[in-house]
Amino acid sequence: MTAIADKINSSSSPLFSFEILPPLKGNSIYRVYSIIDKLLDFNPSYINITSHHSEAIYVPQPDGSHRRTTIRRRPGTVAIASAIQNKYGIPAVPHIICKGFSKDETEYALLDLNFLGITNLLLLRGDSKSLDTKKQEPEKYHQFATDLQKQVNDFNRGIGVDGTHIEGIDTPFSYGMACYPEKHEEAPNLEFDLEYAKMKVDNGAHYLVTQMFFDNTKYFEFVERCRKAGINVPIIPGIKPLTKTHQLTVLPRTFHIDIPESFANELRKCTTDADAAACGVEWCTAQCKELIENGVPGIHFYTHYASDSVKEVAKKIY
Repeated sequence: MTAIADKINSSSSPLFSFEILPPLKGNSIYRVYSIIDKLLDFNPSYINITSHHSEAIYVPQPDGSHRRTTIRRRPGTVAIASAIQNKYGIPAVPHIICKGFSKDETEYALLDLNFLGITNLLLLRGDSKSLDTKKQEPEKYHQFATDLQKQVNDFNRGIGVDGTHIEGIDTPFSYGMACYPEKHEEAPNLEFDLEYAKMKVDNGAHYLVTQMFFDNTKYFEFVERCRKAGINVPIIPGIKPLTKTHQLTVLPRTFHIDIPESFANELRKCTTDADAAACGVEWCTAQCKELIENGVPGIHFYTHYASDSVKEVAKKIY
């Protein structure tokens, strides 16, 4: 499959792409297919698949104690990516995260993906909130996405985690990484966060995709700062249409992002989720039109609970 960076760089118009979640355990992959099918008319250039680590829960016991149990709520990203790429012939971009996955587990995933002909990745640190990170042995787990990046770079050179040679890496992985126009929640300031973005690019990231944002000014200012810092790879805006009234407070709290006051004022008038979804489509459409007018290389949509809204927006801009 063509590398995503090559698709971006060779396109004369902004690409359309989107991200999906694997279905919850016990649900059919046809739920995933139904989301993809409704967006096929807009010629998606690639489809991202999120990755989720196992979670520890404490199950009450008859004697009043609690037993710690590890559960996995969603199927593996490797299987979903393979199913999508084989069914649709569209490049699948599985997320590879380091939180919750050991270096060995990551190597096995890379081996499987390479064997399946899936050679585009998005490398991320991943969420650690549901992990007992204190019990993870540092020598077995990566701490940051840049550490994971080094493992992928080594793999591309045929070097395994244990330093031994890996045969058969005919097509090295091409990958993108994340960036944060409003800074990562753990970064002390924007300048510090920008240093990490530059480190990712200097070490081989072919493009960056942003955390969701609702204020285009913050994206434009971030891109300008990146260019001044010598970050010259494509920076793809990640966009999500707001669909429910409670997201007015949930999204800023969860993702540490701002919602512009003018948008927030309109959302406060919404009394139903249907009203909020209509308002979200209107704002998202205007946001995307402005981004395209300013020459963005593509727009990447986060479809979680928003695929119908993404379709409505795509109708208006693609």
